[in-house]
Amino acid sequence: MGVIKNIIKFIIIFGLLFSNCVNADIIAPDVLVKNTADEVLSILKANQSNNNNDFKVVAKLVEDKIAIQFDFDRMTRMTLGQSWRKATKEQQEQLVAEFRSLLIRTYSFALQKYQDQTIQYFPLGADRDANDVTVKTMIIQSGGPAVPIEYSLEKTAEKWNVYDVKIDGMSLVTTYRGQFSEEIKKNGIDSLIEKLTVKNKS
Repeated sequence: MGVIKNIIKFIIIFGLLFSNCVNADIIAPDVLVKNTADEVLSILKANQSNNNNDFKVVAKLVEDKIAIQFDFDRMTRMTLGQSWRKATKEQQEQLVAEFRSLLIRTYSFALQKYQDQTIQYFPLGADRDANDVTVKTMIIQSGGPAVPIEYSLEKTAEKWNVYDVKIDGMSLVTTYRGQFSEEIKKNGIDSLIEKLTVKNKS
């Protein structure tokens, strides 16, 4: 339960920070984090009723503005580790699709519970010419402890993409890697795909 709670914290927090913010120039990762928060917060607040957001609205927000900031291919490869190279091309495609669906569905559920969290930003601790950086933030929530969040981003030719997140030092990729590795070791890659598919349909 502790792992799931931490993942849900990440999801809520990530939803507050990232949305679709694209122009002719590549936006610096720390600027992207800071500048795009207002759009997502505005949408969530506008649709908030009785401390909850309409799930369909939140799901569309996740699909349109948050999912595009992830490099799901890299996340899946990192999560699978050595098992990725053992998978067939078809299995790899299925794993990426199901992992993406799993995260998007979970994001939508968690963002539905948004309740006025605020964000503290820290200066980017990397050279401006770097292609791989960590953006550090702190989530301030009423009635609860502050939560440190670190976003790992890689620069492509078009934009920055998130490929991992750490909550209180716990990596999202590492957390899922342990779960996936255990299932693959016991029952194989097809079994992992089947379980992800069932979970996404439930």
